[in-house]
Amino acid sequence: MKKFIAEFKEFAMRGNVIDLAVGVVIGGAFSKIVSSLVENIITPFIGIITGGTDVSGLMLQIGKAQFKYGAFLQSVIDFIIISFSIFIFIKLINRLKNKVSEPEDLPAETPLSKSEELLAEIRDILAKEKKN
Repeated sequence: MKKFIAEFKEFAMRGNVIDLAVGVVIGGAFSKIVSSLVENIITPFIGIITGGTDVSGLMLQIGKAQFKYGAFLQSVIDFIIISFSIFIFIKLINRLKNKVSEPEDLPAETPLSKSEELLAEIRDILAKEKKN
């Protein structure tokens, strides 16, 4: 049992697992923000365009069964907007990451003097002899 707990602790403390946990928490919070955007801003806008129709309330009733396809459509709209928002967010982070990791402009190499060229040739000859 102690070995099992030790293995689990090692697994849980790996960097990737912790990063994943942080990502899930942030993703959940981000999802709430985007869902609020969809529910409170985009859906009413779609309602205005469609003449006041609330997409999430659409349903088909056959006998006692209700098929709430509007709720499904709303979930699809939420998914598309959340996916697009995450795509834009990741793209922005990658762009910022690339700007930070780009090397600064390096000064142009100055041409070697005649003595430096000769020393480089001697170094290359010595390195070649050492290999043989």
